Amino acid sequence: MTEKKASLDIKFLARDLRAGSRAALARAITLVESRRGDHQALARELVQMLLPHTGKAFRVGITGSPGVGKSTTIDVLGTHLIEQGHKIAVLAVDPSSARSGGSILGDKTRMARLSASDHAFIRPSPSSGTLGGVAAKTREAMLLCEAAGFDVVLVETVGIGQSETAVCDMTDFFLALMLPGGGDELQGIKKGLVELADMIAINKADGDNLKRANITAADYRGALHILAPRSEHWHPPVITYSALAGTGIAELWQKVLDHRKAMNASGDFAVRRREQQVKWMWSMLEQRMLARLRSEASVRSKVRKIETEVAEGHLTPALAAEQILELLQ
Repeated sequence: MTEKKASLDIKFLARDLRAGSRAALARAITLVESRRGDHQALARELVQMLLPHTGKAFRVGITGSPGVGKSTTIDVLGTHLIEQGHKIAVLAVDPSSARSGGSILGDKTRMARLSASDHAFIRPSPSSGTLGGVAAKTREAMLLCEAAGFDVVLVETVGIGQSETAVCDMTDFFLALMLPGGGDELQGIKKGLVELADMIAINKADGDNLKRANITAADYRGALHILAPRSEHWHPPVITYSALAGTGIAELWQKVLDHRKAMNASGDFAVRRREQQVKWMWSMLEQRMLARLRSEASVRSKVRKIETEVAEGHLTPALAAEQILELLQ
């Protein structure tokens, strides 16, 4: 494919995507996720072309430990939002198979109602071993969804490792889902997660679990009082809900709207978006530098030699790192 033809194809792809073509959106995300050098160059051109049409959607990160009900929550919440006239995009990051690199959980199969809706787009992506289980190209995929007209983008993480920090750095509202459980169970609270959360929601608050969920919510409210909030203009609420029964979903979304209103009024929303853009730049730079070290044959052979010297104890890691940096100059 010639450079001129490739650019023309990107223009057609951008046009179809802006027109709301789900097939075009799927192709664009596949292009962004490709590791081929020529595909990456085209993806950068595509995202830059579509950038003026992004930035207006609600970006909500949803995390929580496996089994907390993230996919069920997204299915119910997404359906509720579609009924209110929204278009929903879900970027669900699956754990990757260590052997094939493919997705394991198949989140799309666990969002039955959203999968059947013409107003929803679900994209399961393997985390491919990236830090925290957040796919390396989730940010670009989010922008593509916004350019395609989706006004709510939900990013579901694996819920392990550093995924909380990663998803927090790319979304406007960070929702932490918890299970009912009081007493000693709260001693295992993930302090870092709670400090990042814009809201904590206790799922499965139904039937025999209702009383325990309310106790858990009260315990989390007490814990939040001794932690400094991310913004002085927003104190994270703690709510209970049931994804299975569909109760508390409207209240959950209202809190997201309240947060957006408070952040816009204080100016924190714009500040957070700008900070995220800068962090994204540095993240992309790190990825490009690593890609260059692995792709250029002359550089790769020198890196392997340095690795051998470090492994055999002839060179310190600190000095080795300096030598590798010099190779990039």
